[in-house]
Amino acid sequence: MTGSPQPLLFGYLRVRLLAPGITSVEIVEQFEAYARTEGYALGTVFIDQAHTAPAGFDALIEAVKQHEVRAIAVPTLDHLAVLGKPPPLTEFLQRTTGAQVFVMDP
Repeated sequence: MTGSPQPLLFGYLRVRLLAPGITSVEIVEQFEAYARTEGYALGTVFIDQAHTAPAGFDALIEAVKQHEVRAIAVPTLDHLAVLGKPPPLTEFLQRTTGAQVFVMDP
């Protein structure tokens, strides 16, 4: 008998804030490892490029609501500064979506 499926975790990042030389494959692997460690299954990693922000962030919010995702992970708090200061955005995300926000590298 198998246990219940793991809850989903979505990721979000802004490309311009990544360390130089890190590839999209590496960052997705980091999200996967983090999700596994925290007891989640990784769903989609939403990405904003400098010229697309905040489209990825907006898509993240809609997807979290639609799929009733329980958690969102970001590499650092700075990735949430797409629309303002990170702590208020963390609270906004939690209040708006009901998902817990995790910072992979606090």
